[in-house]
Amino acid sequence: MEANIYDLKVPLNSRDLDYNLEKDRANLFFYGEVWRGRVRSNVEEHRTIDTIEAGGFLTDEFFNQAITSTCRLRISQITYPAKLRSLQKGLAMVHGVKRATVHLEFKEAKVLFDPNLTTETLILKAIADIGFEADLISVGDEAYEVHLKLDRASSGDMGAIKSSLEQAVGVTYVEMEVVERMVTVGYEPDRTGPRSILQFLEKYGARLYVPPKRRELEQHQEACAYRNLFLFSCLFSVPVVAFAMVLPMLPPYGDWLNFRVCKMLTIGMVLKWIFCTPVQFLAGGRFYVGSYRALQRKSANMDVLVAVGTNAAYFYSVYIVFKASTSNSFRGKDFFETSSMLISFILLGKYLEVMAKGKSSDALGKLAHLAPDTACLMNFDDNGSLLSEVEIDTQLIQRNDIIKIVPGAKVPVDGIVIGGESNVNESTITGEARSICKSTGDKVIGGTVNENGILFVKTTHVGTDTTLSRIVQLVESAQLSRAPAQKLADQISKFFVPVVVVAAFVTWLGWLICGEIGLYPKHWIPKGMDEFELALQFSISVLVIACPCALGLATPTAIMVASGKGASLGVLIKGASALQNAYKVKTVVFDKTGTLTVGRPEVVSVVLFSTFPMQEVCDAAIAIESNSDHPFAKPVVEHAKKMRRKFGARSECCKRVQNFEVFPGGGVGGKIDRKTVLVGNKRLMRVHNVDITPQVDRYTIENERLAQTCVLVAINGKIAGGFGVLDTPKPGTKAIISFLRSIGISTIMITGDNLATAFAVARGVGINKVFAEMDPIEKANQIKSLKTRGNIVAMVGDGVNDSHALAAADVGIAIGAGTNIAIEAADIVLMRSNLEDVVTAIDLSRQTVYRIWLNYIWALGYNIIGMPIAAGILYPFFGIRLPPWLAGACMAASSLSVVCSSLLLKCYRRPLNFQST
Repeated sequence: MEANIYDLKVPLNSRDLDYNLEKDRANLFFYGEVWRGRVRSNVEEHRTIDTIEAGGFLTDEFFNQAITSTCRLRISQITYPAKLRSLQKGLAMVHGVKRATVHLEFKEAKVLFDPNLTTETLILKAIADIGFEADLISVGDEAYEVHLKLDRASSGDMGAIKSSLEQAVGVTYVEMEVVERMVTVGYEPDRTGPRSILQFLEKYGARLYVPPKRRELEQHQEACAYRNLFLFSCLFSVPVVAFAMVLPMLPPYGDWLNFRVCKMLTIGMVLKWIFCTPVQFLAGGRFYVGSYRALQRKSANMDVLVAVGTNAAYFYSVYIVFKASTSNSFRGKDFFETSSMLISFILLGKYLEVMAKGKSSDALGKLAHLAPDTACLMNFDDNGSLLSEVEIDTQLIQRNDIIKIVPGAKVPVDGIVIGGESNVNESTITGEARSICKSTGDKVIGGTVNENGILFVKTTHVGTDTTLSRIVQLVESAQLSRAPAQKLADQISKFFVPVVVVAAFVTWLGWLICGEIGLYPKHWIPKGMDEFELALQFSISVLVIACPCALGLATPTAIMVASGKGASLGVLIKGASALQNAYKVKTVVFDKTGTLTVGRPEVVSVVLFSTFPMQEVCDAAIAIESNSDHPFAKPVVEHAKKMRRKFGARSECCKRVQNFEVFPGGGVGGKIDRKTVLVGNKRLMRVHNVDITPQVDRYTIENERLAQTCVLVAINGKIAGGFGVLDTPKPGTKAIISFLRSIGISTIMITGDNLATAFAVARGVGINKVFAEMDPIEKANQIKSLKTRGNIVAMVGDGVNDSHALAAADVGIAIGAGTNIAIEAADIVLMRSNLEDVVTAIDLSRQTVYRIWLNYIWALGYNIIGMPIAAGILYPFFGIRLPPWLAGACMAASSLSVVCSSLLLKCYRRPLNFQST
């Protein structure tokens, strides 16, 4: 049974939910996905819908199931792909968890769950049961909040302060640290702001406090921890190396090391044992902990390999010490220097790796610091007279403040120019090198630079709602996502460690048996060793050199760097899947209006086709088109107003429209003074049985031949007049289409405009295939049809009518100047609204995937080549042997080289410099 129909109530500040009511159907857009269905309940909060069959009906029961919440968690022990797989499987089994995204590099998890079935506490408990330690970072979406420190508040005041804040207008929550006298206040930006909250607590000496970002803080702490462990390890390893390798080569300075303490036990052995032990159990303690946790989960990782290798060397050396102290003839060689040097090199490699990974997300830090520290706030009285100009912290700016921006200053937050005129350089945000002239009514973006004039800006978006903050959030989200290519590394690493352990055992057994039965000459055995010790060194080298760290770093580091680089070029990539899928695109489908064309149409001709006077035709067009959001509506309205004034009208048109209706792909209609009015194309007229005379037909054909669109006005079933609208193609579009064709990508244009106009525009830019007169649903169906033929399809669009097609495509690319709903539905957003960036997005994707595979080849090739060498395959022929400590250094170098390989993406340059004319 069908549900009743209700209007959708959408919060004004919602970026995750938008709608377009079409007759009795509602189109819902959630986090870039599109569903169609009937709605029988008001929607007032953000909800994420996992799946719904196209064309199905949404019910109350469905909405109850669709309510979700999100939490971010910090997972401290997740250092290896096998651990990540284990955690993801465990989270997927938690009742109420719908989706879990875990990022290896940031050691973070983002969990989408049903709050009716589970809570953050239960999720944390489930993670603990799996064998991981987790901390809650945040719940829900990023909120508006301000952090304050109270210099003049006592511990006794904190309770009263919290109570009074909670009762203040617009305050949503209050969190306190009593000992540190710190307060975090959440607020509603439309009702209050950080400046008002600061004034509220002025008597307590309140001042802004900027807490360090958790991720940056933890990354710094991790780097410091590895640095300190490495220095501690070196403090004890250097003497061990000196006693084992340096002093014995410098007689008579090292002769005292051979002095016997007990039977065959020498001072050198004892000193090496003493200095090696802190390295093995203190500096190397993290490997024991990691191994224990991995084995608890019945898996193996790098920690297991390092622990097995170093323990084999250390405890065999301890055995040598005890054997030497009880025998008068025993002459074995210890490997204390192997154990200590191995741990030191691995710790150095981890430290360098953490530092290098920090470089891969530098783009985020640069983006976050684009906004200026201070701004000039203008205070006015109730009459609008200027009272003062005050320099304030940018964090204290509130919505609807008036900010003065002088030449050379940065725009602090997003806003609208209400006075002044200047050129603004937006290259830091959009990548567009040319300055843009801004005057009254134009939007400005936080982080851009005012060049030569004074601007007065009314702030519209502050805090986490600014364009700059959204870009940072989007790039962070992309870096947290997992690319499909990562699955390959996960599958390989699943079997890799057991294979390495078996290979090490076979190496040890093979060399030991060959030595015992005399298959190789005795002079192959280094001085001071026997067959067992030689075999043991080969097996330890195999264990250490095969650590699959580089394999696990191959994909995430490349994705992190590419996402940041794309953002700096004005190409915002919403996830790793989009970045990887774009390289496979073979067909790019373009919308026409606002995508291939400039998007600033203008009326070039007006014609009457009946006895209706021009003023009445203009009145009808103004009244109906004023309610439309189509790109052609505004120029028609503006030109119609000019025509009214030209024909002597002295007052503004204020006709009331009843029964207004939108006909997707056709036009709009309604009733004015009991007259039925339709404004749209010939298709709309035919559907409503409006007679198209030969005169109208000739006019439309002539306009279409000139790539103009005819907007017809029908009154009471007769075409009264028409407007010829021209929207010129964007400069350089032909060169972009030509380049796409040269790299094997076919191009198609899809539009709701008539076929003749569409072909005229397509011929002008070099596109041969056109789908015209398509409504939004038909556009999406055409995209799906292209996909069924085996094409990987990208859709480029900018309007509400394109959002269905953007979501239906394998890769949706939205023009940044387009509507919010199109941007939400897309996978990639072009901030510059320049089609050149379509090429940039695809080429960056190709370069990133190439880099990922290069990293894989290097990581796997390194292990394929390094393991046989470590096993001693070259030793019989060339005498080349890889000691364990050197194998450890090579292992660390391989991980570092993969990270450095990914960092080369920072040097990415656009494939072509298109010259706009």
